[in-house]
Amino acid sequence: MINRLVEFDSGEIRFAGESIRQLDARTLRRRMGYAIQSIGLFPHWTVRKNIATVPVLLGWPRAQVNERITALLALLNLDAQLLDRYPHQLSGGQQQRIGVARALAADPEVLLMDEPFGALDPVTRGVLQQEMLRIHQLSGRTIVLVTHDIDEALTLADRIVLMDNGEIVQQGRPVELLTQPKNDFVRDFFGRSEMGVRLLSLEQVGNAVRRGEWLPGEPIAAALTLRDALSQFIARRTDKLPVIDDQQRPLGVLHFGDLLQLREDLTCAG
Repeated sequence: MINRLVEFDSGEIRFAGESIRQLDARTLRRRMGYAIQSIGLFPHWTVRKNIATVPVLLGWPRAQVNERITALLALLNLDAQLLDRYPHQLSGGQQQRIGVARALAADPEVLLMDEPFGALDPVTRGVLQQEMLRIHQLSGRTIVLVTHDIDEALTLADRIVLMDNGEIVQQGRPVELLTQPKNDFVRDFFGRSEMGVRLLSLEQVGNAVRRGEWLPGEPIAAALTLRDALSQFIARRTDKLPVIDDQQRPLGVLHFGDLLQLREDLTCAG
């Protein structure tokens, strides 16, 4: 409905301060990127031509299109050798990255994503979720992502809008929905028995590490969530874990007791 591929019956959707009904539908869609679960790459077009779809429609000069394609390949960690291949010659993860590249090609004001990772295996899905967090941080663009995966929503979202039968049940920051559920539907949706560990998924290890400390052993990454760290504590049967930053440098030590305290702090903050 946001890009008017489906018209809504009542209410109002505003984009950049204007009601979308007042905007030309074709112009509106070209101001938005769109990525879907089935990816929707044109099978008879090369990767290069797929990525260039919207810039070409907008009449960009060829040099500008090629420059944008090069930038997107770097952003999404894609090999330039893929440009002359066709979609069927790519892996599922590569196809999804190309779909995201196409959605971002014209530097849209908003990126719409409808179950973009639903058809991928868990490992590839997790990698691409982290890629989207990085892309969001670098681009600063608003991303509207539809998902039925609770953990995916908690991992990616700044704000969550929970819907049931076409109506908004509750919206807010993830910690607010977890700690202040509006009703039993919200409480059950997020899982009453899993509320504690899901709270831990909202914070990264780097936010709880004791800097300046160190101990031997296999380190964990600061970018992991505290929920991931909890799994490591249990698997290794320890109460302390060494932590490294994204440059593989020693950062400090995560203490199990601090993890529990931060969970309490998150509950109070909500």
